[in-house]
Amino acid sequence: MDVLLLHPPAVKPAEPPPGVAVLLAHLRRHGFSAAALDANLAAYLFLLEPGRLAQAAGPQPATAVRRALRHCASALSQLRSPDVLASFARYSTAVRHLNTALTVWNGDGGNERLTLGDYDRTGLSPFAPADLERLAAGAETSIFARYFEEELLPQVETLRPRLIALSVNYRHQVLPAFELAGLLRRRLPAVQVVGGGGIFTSWRQMLRRLDLRFSCFTRIVFGPGEEPLATLAAGDTPVGDYFLEGAGVIGFLPDYSFAHLADYLSPVPVLPVSASRGCYWHRCLFCPEAAAPTHPNAILPAASFPELLGEMAGRHGVRHFHFTDNALPVAVLRRLAAGGGPPGLSWHGFVRFEKALLDPDLVTGLAASGCTMLQLGLESGSQRVLDRLQKGTQLAEVAAILANLKAAGIASYVYVMLGTPGENEEDAELTLRFLETHAGTIGFLNLAIMNLPRESELLADPAAGIAESELLGEDEPLGLYRSFAPAAGWGRREARRFLDRRLLASPAIRTILQRTPPLFTSNHAFLFPSPST
Repeated sequence: MDVLLLHPPAVKPAEPPPGVAVLLAHLRRHGFSAAALDANLAAYLFLLEPGRLAQAAGPQPATAVRRALRHCASALSQLRSPDVLASFARYSTAVRHLNTALTVWNGDGGNERLTLGDYDRTGLSPFAPADLERLAAGAETSIFARYFEEELLPQVETLRPRLIALSVNYRHQVLPAFELAGLLRRRLPAVQVVGGGGIFTSWRQMLRRLDLRFSCFTRIVFGPGEEPLATLAAGDTPVGDYFLEGAGVIGFLPDYSFAHLADYLSPVPVLPVSASRGCYWHRCLFCPEAAAPTHPNAILPAASFPELLGEMAGRHGVRHFHFTDNALPVAVLRRLAAGGGPPGLSWHGFVRFEKALLDPDLVTGLAASGCTMLQLGLESGSQRVLDRLQKGTQLAEVAAILANLKAAGIASYVYVMLGTPGENEEDAELTLRFLETHAGTIGFLNLAIMNLPRESELLADPAAGIAESELLGEDEPLGLYRSFAPAAGWGRREARRFLDRRLLASPAIRTILQRTPPLFTSNHAFLFPSPST
């Protein structure tokens, strides 16, 4: 076999990985022998196996753990059945049983923490090269080591690939990915092990500046991986090229033949697909994608997108799609709303608060095309804050768009971010007032405190109110964010206090948050009609 693509833990095991699927399709289309393994899903199922759970729990587990272990098998079955959607309480209980069962794998002294889509390790940082090398060398191990050694590595050896590529897109994948890469290098020293994905691309500047080369990876790919992987598979790359840059070739058609859809933790099968890569707006000063893009912006011709959906639905028998675009382009929204797509499909995804959504006919057309939920970044209820962040939205338009979505029966999943540089208590109060005023048109909420991208242009804006900022410690040069001190008295600490004491104390806001699916949040929210629709 030419290339094996691996998706390492730990991310939410609700749907197959789109990046791996697009790379697989590209390699096969160009004549390479390629395969893919979702090691994330497989790792979760390995750790949730009843016998292993009982062994890890020991003879006297805590009462909550004992209850979770007793119900784990039935909870897993329920979470994979549409029948669970008849009761949000039953769904929530099943999710919590599975999540509690996973706590038996927390390391000695609780130094590891695994949830349904989240992994942390006390004492090891995903942004510290020395810690990554310790995992790669086998000096440290994780709770995934047994799965890697007993199940995954034998599969890899059977496939006998010449090249193995690990796609790492989230912080919680970093530590397990380096452990896995080290195991692969020791077990299969003649095989190339390539690292790629959004995390590595976010590290591009620092890796090049420090000429930092990891012992467990023979190559690192920045940006889209289609062209570099094909080049490596063909054996055309000069020996000295450690960092490879992909830009010219970007794929959209995924190949999910490797994914056993019935095994994912979702009441209905969901396939991720996108009509664009990168961000077409690319101006928000709080966004890492604006400071250091992981992909050049590329958009599939709008007329081709319904055809892609039809092909995927026919090939896999799936009726619901997750559009993974940073924000769906307006031309694609108009094409979907105009009809012509496959009948009987449903979908959800991110959009901006675009003026086009002020048109009730367009929004009604989106609902008719199968749109069940749209995810929208509001960020703040203060126009002053939105303007400083170059968000490009007007609050009066936001209110009208939310009303349009509700009238059309489309749930809105709204994202809010406190603690941005230059924000003050008055701005936060305006956000609270906006959310309470429009609570009837908001289906779901995500409330967060801002992390400042390390290269954000806000650092050079006097109006941002940043007195000083620091990169992460010298032992964490790969960190993606900066700490900062505000010039005035309002900073992250005050924003956190406001979130806890004011926003979360609001009955209207609590009501919205309580209907958000636990742990799986936006991955499953589209399954539960909200009162806003």
